[in-house]
This record gives sequence, structure tokens and C-alpha cells, in this order.
Amino acid sequence: MPSMRATHAAVVPTTHEQQVLRLARSRKLLRARDIAQEGLPTIALTRLVQAGKLERVARGLYGMPGAATSEHRSLAEVAVRVPKGVVCLLSALQVHEIGTQAPFEVWLAIPQRMVTPRLDYPSLRVVRMSDAALADGVVKIAVNGVKVPVFSAARTVADCFKFRNKIGLDVALEALRDGWAQRKFTMDDLWRHATQDRVANVMRPYIEAITA
Repeated sequence: MPSMRATHAAVVPTTHEQQVLRLARSRKLLRARDIAQEGLPTIALTRLVQAGKLERVARGLYGMPGAATSEHRSLAEVAVRVPKGVVCLLSALQVHEIGTQAPFEVWLAIPQRMVTPRLDYPSLRVVRMSDAALADGVVKIAVNGVKVPVFSAARTVADCFKFRNKIGLDVALEALRDGWAQRKFTMDDLWRHATQDRVANVMRPYIEAITA
């Protein structure tokens, strides 16, 4: 007959570390606040990192060690840590595979009155927009199990002209030509965003040139 101690051991509930690992497997990227929201002690993260069962991806962000990662992992990290932001401009061009830009920073649109996020990694290039602008033309892509908000191809090209003083007119022109050549957007959609961005008159001669 098994002892009382053996019987007790057989019904020990799942440990905090096991619960955290389960979350890490399902969410791919995990924040300390996610642990707290589940009613679990954040010290479990430290123990798992020390045991080599989790890795510290960035400050306050954890993932499974050796997990397959996307080339856009930095975007997933930003989306988790700055949920009100939308990937824009050069970073959005890279997501849509338009042009030749390969930014070392993540270009992120955030609300006008939001405090600038301070991340040790990845580096951010912040652009401030109104709430209405942040809600228009947003698509979501899956990166390492995280839904990352990114402006659509048409919206991004229009934004490139709107913020041409930040990124350069040559970049905006390349985005327009390459995006249209790859049929990344319809002209109707591009024109709608150009009108909303108030750059329709600026873009008109360039659009006429590529559609002639």
C-alpha cells in the first residue's frame, strides 16, 4: 500500500515554473506583466532563465530558447511592448517587400500625446499621428505568434510622400514605382490614402508617369 507521502506527491499541482513555460510556448514572447496577470510570481521567470529553460530576449521580454524566429522578430517585440503603436514607413516597406530599404531601427507610429517609449532594444524611430490616422489602413501580420499592426502597402506609400522630409523623396519615389510594379496595391486605394494624407497634388505627376 503506498505511503501517504507518495500519494501526496502524485497529486502535486503544476508548479509556477511549469505554468509559465506553458504560457511561453503558446505566446512565443512573454512579458513580466503577462505573468502577473495570470496570478503567477514573476520570480518564476528569473528561475527559468537561470535554469536555461527561458531566454531573456530584451528587457522585460522572454521567449523559449532556440525557438525558430522570423526575420521580423524585432517587430513582434515592439508590438508586445508598445501595443498602441503601428509599424510604418521604412519598416512597413520592408514588411511589404517594397523597395530596397533595410532600416536598423523600427519605424513606429504612436498617438500624438503618448510618452515616447524607451526600449533598450530594438531602437525605435517614432512618428506621431492622430488617433484617426493610426486606425486607417492597418493590417495585422503574424510574427512569432504575435499579431503585429502594420500600415498597408498603399497607406505606407502615401505616408512616404507625406513624410518625405524625414525619409527622402527618392525613397518615396522608389516605393511608389516598386509597389506599383509588384501590384502591391490598387490605384484607387493609393489615391484614397494620398487624399487623406493631403499629398494627392504632390503625388499626381509621379502617379501619372508610372500609369501612362
